[in-house]
Amino acid sequence: MARKTRVRLKLGEILLRQELITEEQLEQALALARGSGRRLGEAFVEASFCTDVQIAKALSEQFDMEYNPLTEAEHVADIDLEAAPQDLIRKHLILPAGQKNGRMQVIIHDPMDLELLDLLRFRLNMEVDTVIAPRSAIKDYIDQQMGGGKAVASESLVTESIDVTVDRSVDASVDISGTDDDAPIVRLATKIIHEAVRGRASDIHIEPMSDRVVLRYRIDGVCHVRDELPKRMQAALLARMKLMAGVNIAERRIPQDGRIKMFIDESQVDFRVSICPAYHGESVVLRILRPDSARIGLTALGFEQDHLDTFNRVIRRPNGIFLVTGPTGSGKTTTLYSALDVLNRPDRKIITAEDPVEYSFAGINQCQVNDSIGLTFPSILRSMLRQAPNVILIGEIRDREVADIAVQAALTGHLVFSTLHTNDAPSAITRLVDMGVKPYLAASSIQAIMAQRLVRVLCDSCKREAETVDAKLLRLVDISPEEAEGKIMEGVGCPKCGGVGFKGRKAIFEFMMMTTEIRELAFERAPVSEIRQSAIRNGMRDLLADGRLKVLKGTTTPPEIAKFAQADTLVGANIDVE
Repeated sequence: MARKTRVRLKLGEILLRQELITEEQLEQALALARGSGRRLGEAFVEASFCTDVQIAKALSEQFDMEYNPLTEAEHVADIDLEAAPQDLIRKHLILPAGQKNGRMQVIIHDPMDLELLDLLRFRLNMEVDTVIAPRSAIKDYIDQQMGGGKAVASESLVTESIDVTVDRSVDASVDISGTDDDAPIVRLATKIIHEAVRGRASDIHIEPMSDRVVLRYRIDGVCHVRDELPKRMQAALLARMKLMAGVNIAERRIPQDGRIKMFIDESQVDFRVSICPAYHGESVVLRILRPDSARIGLTALGFEQDHLDTFNRVIRRPNGIFLVTGPTGSGKTTTLYSALDVLNRPDRKIITAEDPVEYSFAGINQCQVNDSIGLTFPSILRSMLRQAPNVILIGEIRDREVADIAVQAALTGHLVFSTLHTNDAPSAITRLVDMGVKPYLAASSIQAIMAQRLVRVLCDSCKREAETVDAKLLRLVDISPEEAEGKIMEGVGCPKCGGVGFKGRKAIFEFMMMTTEIRELAFERAPVSEIRQSAIRNGMRDLLADGRLKVLKGTTTPPEIAKFAQADTLVGANIDVE
């Protein structure tokens, strides 16, 4: 027998049945809602036909949701305002009310706001169960507990003072030139940039959607939604960013790249701006280049002592190639810049070829690639070899021509640093051979290869011993239950880390020194698996083993290591570590 489906009554029908409104008031509220674009419940309250308490009770019946009046002490006992980002609480008027079985209970006032539910799942990184309460009661509680004024870091970026009406073209009345610092769009763009820098973000993403503009910050490698801006502000905001970056604001059909330099908190910060045409408008990404991030020091990179000793020996060799491998965003450039910072002395001549130059170093000759005028990697490298440098940094080995010049430079007495996009250290040799470098040249010129990944570091202010540890994850990172006893830590979340439990990142490394055996395998074009086995026999600690040490030291968590060192295994086992 088929199950009968419960018919959901409409809000007006519930209020009529409860004799809270008349048919005439219902028609008036429907007309008001259609004309203003408001919810029907808001129209009832605005017309003074109902209170928001009556509307909340009716909505709880309509959607079969639990109702919380927030009037007694027991109604607010489970509320924890630190459990969710304050910008979410203030902007959307929500109240986090405890976790159970990996789900968070959230008190809301509008169960039809499906976008809010998606945003909550994304920002809280867990499923949510909703409870309904009157809007005024939620607002009163937030004002009472958090103060009536909005903190700069938690308010919406769009306030009533920013009221820009534009269409696909920039309205002539909107001042984007920057000559008037009080112009709303200028204030908004400046606020976005300053807030991202002060919040430790590495990237700012401005992403146009069909009905809004999503603003996200990447912090410690993870994107966080900061705000959703009105669609009407898209053209003016993008034009302002393009103007600051020095690119053509009228061109919307092709990708463009630019740079912004700003003084923030008495320190100059550079931004590398990438603009890419997308379906709903141009997507803009600002990469934040802090001048101090390339000079954090070798010890702060995450080296264990044995790796640090080996690294210091390698970068002080008179000649040879030292390669750092890994995907985009794994910290390769920062590692090599840190090495150059150590070697940057008056008795050494250092030249770099980069695309683009991200950080400026005093005492180092830095050359930026410009393909449009023929200033390519090969042309720069040939020229710099005639300048008799001691150390050469090549931003990336991309093709055979660059690889051949790097090998020749290493064999003629230069120390060459460069990066390569491979997943691990042993794969770098076969990658160079595949490019066309002769195996014997690759084997003889390379001194060491290091692979790395960046993992998030637990916040020192809120980390604690983990209450439960997933046995599957422990097996993935090669830690026995006995070893894990009392050593596995977790982040609770606090104001200092923005409630995520992590603050900052460090690298895990895989350091492969070239031995006689590995050189012979390279010469014989041996497969990567044989080179890896040989390297491990000769003392190489792979990414997983290095990450395992950091987990046992309480620096990071098993999911962070498994995410990078056991990615294929995680997918095969259907394990989610997010």
